[in-house]
Amino acid sequence: MRYGFIGVGKMGGAILKGLLDSGSISREKTYINGRDFEKTRKQAYDLSIRALESKNELVRFSDVIFIGVEPGAFPDVMPLVAEAYTPEKIVVSMAAGVTIAAIESYLGSDAKIVRIMPNAPARVGEMMASVSVNSNITEDEQKMMISLLSGMGKAAVVSEDLISAVIGVSGSSPAYTYMYIKALAEAAGEYGMDEKEALVFAAQAVLGAAKIVLTECTSSGEDDGQDTVDIDSLIDSVCTPGGTTIEAVRSLKDNDFEKIVKKGAAAAIEKSAAMSRDSEH
Repeated sequence: MRYGFIGVGKMGGAILKGLLDSGSISREKTYINGRDFEKTRKQAYDLSIRALESKNELVRFSDVIFIGVEPGAFPDVMPLVAEAYTPEKIVVSMAAGVTIAAIESYLGSDAKIVRIMPNAPARVGEMMASVSVNSNITEDEQKMMISLLSGMGKAAVVSEDLISAVIGVSGSSPAYTYMYIKALAEAAGEYGMDEKEALVFAAQAVLGAAKIVLTECTSSGEDDGQDTVDIDSLIDSVCTPGGTTIEAVRSLKDNDFEKIVKKGAAAAIEKSAAMSRDSEH
């Protein structure tokens, strides 16, 4: 398979590098195209892949085409993709708010289209990505896409109508998590701890807590002999009566911590839904 990447910004670049580093795609069969050819050529040299000057050429050469441009650039980019697109090629979009139907309006109803919603931890091999497909994607092609993305973390098939929820819970949430880690480190700093050291303590605590949730609160679908636990029981397990943790939890609850987080996620979800509606008009 030959892979083409159009637009290699932060997320597109992270996906490209992750796929190359994991060995999921071949450097000899990978091409990129960007707005600034000289910059793109340097990027290609650094990755030991090939830069192409035109989108037409990239589409013709590639079996799977990743579209990594901003949603606002789709009206300019997609007509150029459509010029060389043929229905046996798979187009993968990672743009928030650009629906499969909107992409089909450029490429035709017989186009093979995949929408993915990755997140920033792709940069460190801990990505969570959703995969949504149109009816032209075969089961084998869907499995191929899951396999490709799983090399950078985890990937799961999600109905397209749930993508906005995915954005709220994982696509945008690294930013909320960074804010939480920053606040923890700053609190420790105010009590005399070096803030850089505190940042490590806070980040490692979040990493460990997340691993416990994945291990104990979710099911992999395999019979490992362990029952999943409710996340509230994990909260309770850390809270000793009369201790420090329960004091912090009470303060967070009194200040509507969970409600604030939900409101932030809901804002991202509503924005994504509005963008999706706009992309079809």
